[in-house]
Amino acid sequence: MDQSEKRSAIVVQPGQGESFWQPAPANGYAEVRVSRRNAPVDKFSMGIQVIAPGGHIRDHWHDSHEELLFFFEGTGKAIVNGVEHPIVPGTTVYLPPWNKHKLVNDGDSELKMMWMLMPGGLEDFFEAIGRPREPGEPTPDPFPRPENAEEIEANTVFARLDAEPAAGDGA
Repeated sequence: MDQSEKRSAIVVQPGQGESFWQPAPANGYAEVRVSRRNAPVDKFSMGIQVIAPGGHIRDHWHDSHEELLFFFEGTGKAIVNGVEHPIVPGTTVYLPPWNKHKLVNDGDSELKMMWMLMPGGLEDFFEAIGRPREPGEPTPDPFPRPENAEEIEANTVFARLDAEPAAGDGA
């Protein structure tokens, strides 16, 4: 590989990524660590998400994205295509397109995960639906999803729950 083909590497320390408080029902926050916004990458985006105790990421699926989740703190459950799986530190979940999933923090502490979406774009959703977050600031009171949340989802990386995959899409 010659020098013109090399890309710049980045190192992102805790608290250095764009971060957004997330609305109910997830509460908590998302921090984008690697995306097209801070790196020469177009094939994925990656970050962490923290789900507050009693919170959940509602049922959803992606029509043209693959998702990889790695849980590193807390406990909960992943409901994938209607099947419940326990989440403990070290749990990994891979989700090809058209796999419905919901993530629930049923523990007493924060549920923390690393997410990767291929191709990227989840950062656009977090920004549009959330509120800017500065590391170390107090957690805000739970706040509702924007009234246009379905429009935000449709314009980012989500398929409508009533959508049906086309033949051969692997659902």
